[in-house]
Amino acid sequence: MNSSHPGNSIPMRIFSVTELTSSIKILLEENFSFIWINGEISNFSKPSSGHYYFSLKDSRSQISAVMFHGQNRRLTFLPENGMQITALGRLSVYEPRGTYQIIIEHLEPKGIGALQIAFEQLKEKLKNEGLFDIRHKRPIPLLPNKITVITSPTGAVVHDIIKIATRRFPNICITIIPVSVQGSGAENEIVNAINLLNSRKDADLAIIARGGGSLEDLQAFNSESVARAVFSSDIPIVSAIGHESDYTIIDFISDLRAPTPSSAAEIVVPDKTKLLNLIHAKQKFLEVFFRSYIEKKRSSVTQATDRLIDPKRKIQDFRIRTDDLLNRMIRSFSYNNQRLYDKLEFVKKRLYSNPLAGRLHSGHISIDGMKAHIRKNLLNSLQKKRSSLQEVAGKLNALSPVSILNRGYSITRTKMEKKIISDAGLVSIGQHLEIILAKGMLNCIVEGEKLHVKEDV
Repeated sequence: MNSSHPGNSIPMRIFSVTELTSSIKILLEENFSFIWINGEISNFSKPSSGHYYFSLKDSRSQISAVMFHGQNRRLTFLPENGMQITALGRLSVYEPRGTYQIIIEHLEPKGIGALQIAFEQLKEKLKNEGLFDIRHKRPIPLLPNKITVITSPTGAVVHDIIKIATRRFPNICITIIPVSVQGSGAENEIVNAINLLNSRKDADLAIIARGGGSLEDLQAFNSESVARAVFSSDIPIVSAIGHESDYTIIDFISDLRAPTPSSAAEIVVPDKTKLLNLIHAKQKFLEVFFRSYIEKKRSSVTQATDRLIDPKRKIQDFRIRTDDLLNRMIRSFSYNNQRLYDKLEFVKKRLYSNPLAGRLHSGHISIDGMKAHIRKNLLNSLQKKRSSLQEVAGKLNALSPVSILNRGYSITRTKMEKKIISDAGLVSIGQHLEIILAKGMLNCIVEGEKLHVKEDV
C-alpha cells in the first residue's frame, strides 16, 4: 500500500503485520542461511515427538533453538542444561508469533568431544543400573578346554593371541569368531558374535580383543548394545581392548579386563610347562609324604603286634579263670545253702519248744472276754444316745408350729406376699388374709381392727 504524507511528495508504504514478518523472514533466511554459533544450553526439553527444544545463551543474550528428530537421532550424546556447545544451523522466523529461532542441523560439545560425552553418559547410566557390580562377575576357569576369540581375523591381535596361547599350552583349543572391530557395522557384528558364542555353548570363556586406537576407533566397544550383550552372556568374557591406558564400557562389564590382547592370552591360558613342573613337584611331595605316612603306620602296627598275646595262651588263661570262678561260685552257693539250713533248724527247734496249744486256748479266752466287754459298752452307749434323742425330740415337738396350732392357735399372713401378721396395725380394712389352722386354712377379708385385746385373752 502506497500513500503520500501531507506536505511531503515522497510516497509512504504501509506494511501489514504479515507482510513485515514475511519480509523479515526472507531477510534473515537469505542472509543467515547457515551459521556456526557457540552457547550454553538451557530450558532443554524433549517431548514425545522426539524433537529437541532449548535455548542458547551467553552472558547477555539468548535465542530459541530447535533440533528436529531427523537430525538429533544421529547424535552420539544427549544434550543437557548447562552444556557448552557449538552448533551449525539456520535462522528462521516463526510467523504466527513473529519470533525468530535457529534450526540446528549439527551439534557438538565445546571443548570435549561428543564421543567422550556419550562415553561418560553411558558409563554413568549402566553403573546406576548395577551392571558394573562385582557380584555379577563370573570366575575365569583355571584350565579352559576351549577358548573363543572375538576379533578381527586380519589384524595382528588374533595372531598374537594364538601365538602366545599355543606357546604356553601347545594343544589348547582356540576358535575365532571374526568380526569388524570398527566402523558402522562393527557394533552389530560383535553383538551377533556374542549371541553365537552363547548359542553354541562349547567354549569355557571368550576373549573380545582389538588393538589400540582413538576413542572413535573404539566406539563399537562403547556402545550400549555391545555392553548389554556382554552382561547377558552366560559364558565368561575377558575384555582386551587397546592399550593398558585405554578403557571402554565393556571393560567395566566384562568378567575380567586384560590390559592388552597379549596379556589376555597370558592370563587365561596357563603355562603348560609350569603346570607340569608343579604336578611333578606335587607328585614327589605326595610320594615322600605317603612313604613317611606308611612307614609310621607300619611302625605302629609292629609295636601293636609286639604287645599282642598269643591267642592260644589267651584262651588257656580264660579257661583257668573260668574254672576258678566256677569253683568260687560253687563254694559260695554251698556256704549260703548251709547258712539257710542252719537257720531253718534253729526256727524249728524254737517252734517245738513252745506250748502252742496252751497259748491258743488262753488267746481264745482273752478274745471272748474282750467281745463281752465291747458288747456291754455298746449297749450302754446306745441307751444313753436313745435317751438324749427322746429329750431333744420332746423339745423340738414343744417348739414346733404344728404343736402350737394343735393347742388352738393359728397363723395369720397376707394372701399375696405370704407375710406373717403379728400386729393389727399392719393391715387395712378390706385386705385379704389367710389364717392357717391345725387342720386347714381360711381366706378372710378384714372388716375391722382392734389394737388392744390383752384383757380379752
